Amino acid sequence: MFGRSIGLATSSCVASVCLVVACGGDDQRAETFGSDGVNSLTSFGDTATESGESDGSDDPSGDGDGDPSGDGDGEACGEAGTEVDRFIWIANSGEGTVSKIDTDNGVELGRYIVRPDSAGSPSRTSVNRRGDVAVANRLGGVTMIRASEADCVEQNGTPGIQTSTGAGDVLAWGQDECVAWHTPLPHGDNRPVAWTAGYADPDTCDWYDLDVWTAWSDGALGTAAVALLDGDDGTIIQQVAIPDLPESWPGWFGFYGGAVDSDDNMWLSQLQGGWLVKVSRSDFSYTPYTVPPEGGYGMTVTPDGYVWLCGRSTHRLNPASGMWTSVGHFVEPDSIHTGGCMGDGEDLLWRGAYGQIMAIDTETLTVAKQINVAQPDDDFIWGVAVDFDGFVWAIPRNGTRAYKVSPETESVALTVDGLVAAYTYSDMTGFALSGVGAIP
Repeated sequence: MFGRSIGLATSSCVASVCLVVACGGDDQRAETFGSDGVNSLTSFGDTATESGESDGSDDPSGDGDGDPSGDGDGEACGEAGTEVDRFIWIANSGEGTVSKIDTDNGVELGRYIVRPDSAGSPSRTSVNRRGDVAVANRLGGVTMIRASEADCVEQNGTPGIQTSTGAGDVLAWGQDECVAWHTPLPHGDNRPVAWTAGYADPDTCDWYDLDVWTAWSDGALGTAAVALLDGDDGTIIQQVAIPDLPESWPGWFGFYGGAVDSDDNMWLSQLQGGWLVKVSRSDFSYTPYTVPPEGGYGMTVTPDGYVWLCGRSTHRLNPASGMWTSVGHFVEPDSIHTGGCMGDGEDLLWRGAYGQIMAIDTETLTVAKQINVAQPDDDFIWGVAVDFDGFVWAIPRNGTRAYKVSPETESVALTVDGLVAAYTYSDMTGFALSGVGAIP
């Protein structure tokens, strides 16, 4: 569990639109593929940031402005947002809660029920530019929690703001006034969740048009759907049916992961195979991309505009050209599809790898670092996230611990314990969103 063999890239090939053709060996390959309840808060409006599709192959972000990250969000507002940039939100799937943890010292600052019955099996968290979290329950329903007590709203009839202060202080449903809204979704496969980047007012340094993408299915062919929820009250702005979404894994007809790009388009992956799907924020049309063999488990979007799938191979899609580049890393013939992944904002993609995390060079897709993380009794590293200080967080599947790892010393800097069947596979810090977010 703690060490795995790394394969080397040996060959490449090209295929046509929405067609995957494999080349090279099963375990070592570098391939290129072508493709075509609670309360609502004050509304700030729903104006979407829209932009045209890019047809250039040298600028995968598609904005053509020489700034592939498209962030431009720091100078006018100085240090605004420093406090909320220090939280990581980890789902306690077995308890039906989510934990808010200080990334500096590992202290758990709050724990919140995320569905009225506490039985939703939360698994994905997404953090917006205010630091607020949206949590998707596998068994249906999305809940939003405010990061800052100053933003929480009186709603339970008791003077002052009542909210959790830690793992031993979980308030009953409807009593925690930082739980802003819950949208019930009667679907048994509600996994992906991702905030839009929105934009900052340079005068107030507040963030606007922060909405939430999610997706679901009913466990049957033709039932997959994607929806954009209003970030202020959780109402559905638009719902998009994806009736032709294939079965990617036995019994799986829905989506597994999701992330937004700099135009607030939603990218959604399936488990192992099937499609990667882009849903346009401007007109809610969708574009499917057939994924390379074995597909992936983890997924993310990096500031350069590339979309990544991370499984037994690392796959990189250039949306401007529709081309995949893939490199296999594991030679063992087992079926584990490894964990999540996230970019560091520069030249490394961090991803789960059994009991380790590994850094992948985003140019060459070769392994730059491999760090042992898991302890005895841990399961595989499923959740991976980068915080705003550059540390990498690794969360074993269904365990009690989370690890803060230093890329510089290549060692665990801090361990958080006391989680309950932890499982978070998404942008649990908001760092990935901060990199791709654009301000008009």
